Amino acid sequence: MPELPEVETVRRGLTPTMEGALLVRAELRRPDLRFPFPAGFSALLAGRRITSLGRRAKYLLIDLEGGDVIIAHLGMSGSFRVEEGACAALPGDFHHPRGKDEKHDHVIFHLENARGPARVIYNDPRRFGFMDIVRREALEAHPFFRGLGEEPTGNLLDAAYLAMRLSGKTQPLKSALLDQRTIAGLGNIYVCEALWRSGLSPLRAAGTLVDTKGRPKAALVRLTEAIRAVIADAIAAGGSSLRDHIQTDGTLGYFQHSFSVYDREGKPCRTIGCGGTVTRIVQAGRSTFYCPKCQK
Repeated sequence: MPELPEVETVRRGLTPTMEGALLVRAELRRPDLRFPFPAGFSALLAGRRITSLGRRAKYLLIDLEGGDVIIAHLGMSGSFRVEEGACAALPGDFHHPRGKDEKHDHVIFHLENARGPARVIYNDPRRFGFMDIVRREALEAHPFFRGLGEEPTGNLLDAAYLAMRLSGKTQPLKSALLDQRTIAGLGNIYVCEALWRSGLSPLRAAGTLVDTKGRPKAALVRLTEAIRAVIADAIAAGGSSLRDHIQTDGTLGYFQHSFSVYDREGKPCRTIGCGGTVTRIVQAGRSTFYCPKCQK
């Protein structure tokens, strides 16, 4: 499933085409994705101007004139592609073919922007993605967003905040970090990478990073900095492009070439002077990759 950096990359890729454009009509080629489309979805979108594109956790947010917001989730295999101009040519330098089989093109946004007509096409072979529409003022109360923690890209994520969330927790550190009520949008890949960068074991009890007065220990300060840094690095690299995910112009993200532990089972740890070997374990049904020698 695409993680936060992948969704942020999609948002940035769609913004030049969609932001400020008139959404002439939305073409739905089936009645549902993972869930049925909202009643009258196409009619609600027709003739509306797109004011901005945002993101919350792993959800893409498309704000419309009048106060409605389209919520889009990519699921396991969802992706957008952009076609602009009369020839509908795909922009970008393609590193491998896009999924362009029309039988998987389930939603087409027909747009008119400053450069002329454009189409933004949502393709999803597995149909685990979904779309919804809500009022902007009701967004935080929506079931998808209610109770989400702070964003790892915002200034509100600091060691004091994490200390408050982790204090007294006996569950493994990795499990605590994957809880979306703690940090919104932080997923399996980047938790593994952040724990390696901060030298912390995924098996360590989360509460051990907080002192008896509820203050963050030095290890939690390191972890907070590592989380922010690994997310920033992944966004700068265009995401990881695991499995089906690729950018809106068809190019791949390259952060996967910088993985230090994720998917590197049996390979040497990249910590200078460590000499350990990356190990894979399973936690709550998810693969965890770490170095038992230097991550304590």
